[in-house]
Amino acid sequence: MSTTFPIDKFQDKTTPFYYYDTQLLHETLDAIKSEISRHEGYCVHYAIKANANPKILNIICQAGLGADCVSGGEIEACMRAGFPANKIVFAGVGKNDWEINLALDKDIFSFNVESIPELEVINNLAAAKGKVARVAFRINPNVGAHTHANITTGLAENKFGIAMEDLEKVIMLAKDMKNVKFVGLHFHIGSHILDMGDFTALCNRRNELQDALEAHHIDVENINVGGGLGIDYKNPDRMSVPDFHSYFSTFAKYLRLRKGQTLHFELGRSVVAQCGSLITRVLYVKEGTAKKFVIVDAGMTDLIRPALYQAYHKIENITSDEAMSTYDVVGPICESSDVFGKAVDLNNSHRGDLIAIRSAGAYGEIMASGYNCRALPQGFVSEDF
Repeated sequence: MSTTFPIDKFQDKTTPFYYYDTQLLHETLDAIKSEISRHEGYCVHYAIKANANPKILNIICQAGLGADCVSGGEIEACMRAGFPANKIVFAGVGKNDWEINLALDKDIFSFNVESIPELEVINNLAAAKGKVARVAFRINPNVGAHTHANITTGLAENKFGIAMEDLEKVIMLAKDMKNVKFVGLHFHIGSHILDMGDFTALCNRRNELQDALEAHHIDVENINVGGGLGIDYKNPDRMSVPDFHSYFSTFAKYLRLRKGQTLHFELGRSVVAQCGSLITRVLYVKEGTAKKFVIVDAGMTDLIRPALYQAYHKIENITSDEAMSTYDVVGPICESSDVFGKAVDLNNSHRGDLIAIRSAGAYGEIMASGYNCRALPQGFVSEDF
């Protein structure tokens, strides 16, 4: 479906703000549930880091997904939204003691552990509470992904995970500890991946690892392959619901699950990106020496992806139907990188026009900052209008 904006009702809102099309979010969640119902033992956790807007979390929780958290604050957010503790996994390379204690108190499903020192701390903190923590080990499979370097996480040079050659030693160490229980393996090779070959490579690497572990009589109950599925940023209305069929089918075809194993996924961007748009207003149209600029009231403080990752977002003037012109679309922040798009074709734009920056539902509102003492953007769902 295509996103239809309630433009008349937007006029009374202070810009910039995020708008979330909840009908599209429901369609996306229905597609996920339909696909995983075809496969026994598949479990999807929503990556809270993509978007923690409370109304969005409530919808995702009601759809029955679990939660993937990377901080104590995210655990608290998903608990407030109603996610059951037995569907929460806690990842992250630098877990603080208070965060570990919080997760122990809530009795979450598992910790995704990234180092021996972290394992030792979890064991000690669990012992102090008389608890046994369920742990999965995040493995660095040294598998690359065809995505931006800043969101590639599965190479040996990255900070994440335990080296494959150290895994058996770490598992045996955990088995000797009284307050942790080894329950699975965790992988994550990157974000915004569109080439299913990257996931096939992950499946092959995981299969090799499982064979090696079984040769040493080590069984693995849970396999967590992370997330990483990308979306179509250039044409958000052409594929508003990502290709979940190809994604889940790739794992069904290439990953050899053993009887009784559960396969966990951590999807974020593919769940919420397309349902969200950043709505901003034109402040000025500036004629430069060699180009024209549309200066809007949103900036990199509201949506940092273009400045941080050189990310592309489709930009539309949703209140003009005039002829097309080419502009650089820029914000008001005192940084040269505060640019949403260069050489963007827009309907002729004027002061007061509303601009929609599409596919901004993931890593948009959640990454907003108060730089330049700017207010954080509000987030609204369809039902708010």
